[in-house]
Amino acid sequence: MRSPMRIFASLLALGWLGASPVLAQQVTREQVAGIRNLARLETTVACAGATAAEAVPEIKKMGFVSIINLREATEQGANVEAEAAAAKAAGLRYYHIPFSGTSPDPAAATAFLNAITSPGSEPAFIHCSGGNRAASMWLIKRIAVDHWDVERATKEAMALGQTSAPLRQFAIDFAQKNMK
Repeated sequence: MRSPMRIFASLLALGWLGASPVLAQQVTREQVAGIRNLARLETTVACAGATAAEAVPEIKKMGFVSIINLREATEQGANVEAEAAAAKAAGLRYYHIPFSGTSPDPAAATAFLNAITSPGSEPAFIHCSGGNRAASMWLIKRIAVDHWDVERATKEAMALGQTSAPLRQFAIDFAQKNMK
């Protein structure tokens, strides 16, 4: 017969193990020089705003293997060429997928899904200028690829920096039409 203390300890351990996958996916905020609005899922992805090419080596040190830049080349401070060169020098995959938050293009969302699902692309550092577009694209991935329900995926995306209701609706509609 087991003692009540052993039973309690076993139940506590099982509870901790059951909770650990949930805890592993908590969104954390970090301050990194050259990166604006960094929100990160511990093992999977980071969504961020404006990112300077000088920050790319730090992105590599954080364990990311790819960068997905959603900024349009015409955006102020979007030095796409310098960031691409820095990613190449650091040994990171680099995807530039220009994506407008005011007139979202389904072709960009498709290109994002192709990039994020390419073998060896995760963990991925996804960014735009403020984080909203990056988190919106992650919302698409969670629904279309990971088959998360809309409520759960939206909650995570909002924690990562998704703020625009129209962009959120675009992401949900696109994802539901493009389930993989």
